[in-house]
Amino acid sequence: MIALGCDHGGYELKQEIKQYLDEKKLAYIDFGTDSTESVDYPVYARKVVRAILSGECEKGILICGTGIGISIAANRYKGIRAALCTDCFMAEATRQHNDANILALGGRVVGPGLAVKIVDTFLNTPFSEGERHKNRIRLIEETED
Repeated sequence: MIALGCDHGGYELKQEIKQYLDEKKLAYIDFGTDSTESVDYPVYARKVVRAILSGECEKGILICGTGIGISIAANRYKGIRAALCTDCFMAEATRQHNDANILALGGRVVGPGLAVKIVDTFLNTPFSEGERHKNRIRLIEETED
């Protein structure tokens, strides 16, 4: 199950991504927002994060105008590795090396055609299971300074 969330700046791109997920028959939960009316992105980041941390969803996709704010909001939570990606190489690398569980996109940065390819890459690239990558993830999770 995939958790989706966005603010007003990501609403239109989220609609494109939902269409792609529907075509691929991939299950998702849309946690909002439901229009282009101004809202606060941390609210929607939190909803997606909670769905992942509870086990209700395996991965998430968050979208705001740039992808920056919503990824910062998501990365506040231990166990979340949200990666802002602007191309397929980044999406592939973050899954292989970081086992990222949330893809962040900028609705005003990435067009719908590229966004769908990034989503496809993110969802279909497995974690490498490499020991050096596992160790780095452990180090990220342990850091509490």
